[in-house]
Amino acid sequence: MKRQRWLTLLAVITLVVTVTLHPVAAQAQNLWQRLLIQGVQMIQLSNIGPQQEVAIGQQINQQMLRQGMRLYTDPRVQGYVNQIGQRLISVGDRRNIPYTFQVISDRQVNAYATMGGFVYVTTGLIATADNEAELASVIAHEIGHIEQRHVIRQMQRMAVAQGLMTAAGLDRDRGVQMATELAFRRPRSREAEYEADRHGLVLLSRGNYATSAMPAFLRKLGRQGSPPTILSTHPAPNDRIVAAETMIRSGVNNLCTEQPADPQCGTDPQAYRQTLGLNRS
Repeated sequence: MKRQRWLTLLAVITLVVTVTLHPVAAQAQNLWQRLLIQGVQMIQLSNIGPQQEVAIGQQINQQMLRQGMRLYTDPRVQGYVNQIGQRLISVGDRRNIPYTFQVISDRQVNAYATMGGFVYVTTGLIATADNEAELASVIAHEIGHIEQRHVIRQMQRMAVAQGLMTAAGLDRDRGVQMATELAFRRPRSREAEYEADRHGLVLLSRGNYATSAMPAFLRKLGRQGSPPTILSTHPAPNDRIVAAETMIRSGVNNLCTEQPADPQCGTDPQAYRQTLGLNRS
């Protein structure tokens, strides 16, 4: 990789010298120069290491707190969500980063994932779920975004589209701002959402949660009068339900398919509400 970077840098220097010595060729070479420099930065952005990713995730978290994001301080609820998250990442593919699971005090039904293992779920979503497996299905979906590095991939595309690539790299502060915008305000592509669903189902299966909880929760959200926030920037819930059920029928399941009442499967609504201290009128 170092050799590739040195070769690319040498090519850039050679190109600059050539254009300087031969001004007549400057216009003809301009497009190739821009593309070459963009290629250098795309390599740099795509090679963000785990430590850098976690550091940027921490900066995003601090920025969101400064902008008014309120964390829910009940240690019982926070501990429960963290327990679910740790169970899922223990069977995941990116155990080399320290995941952070946080509950946001917000009545809207929503969940987010940023870079470096930061996952957020709202109190509104927790109250809407009927059991632990449904909550786990959302957390698994968000972990899927992180394991597939979706925010980083979107940053690559946005940086190129906005012309933010320079010889020195993408400005760190602008990168944090961009990542925050992508994670919290911009819709992800349909492809990314389906990919996160697929990855989330695999995590549910490996973690011995009932995989049926994902389509069940999506179906419940789809029946609500006005679509909750979590669906406003996602593909149509019916399409996601069909895709998830197809995966389950194809074999992405576990013992919970035959024994859904097993406490480990997370399907007991009474146990869920007792654990969280939630009551419905």
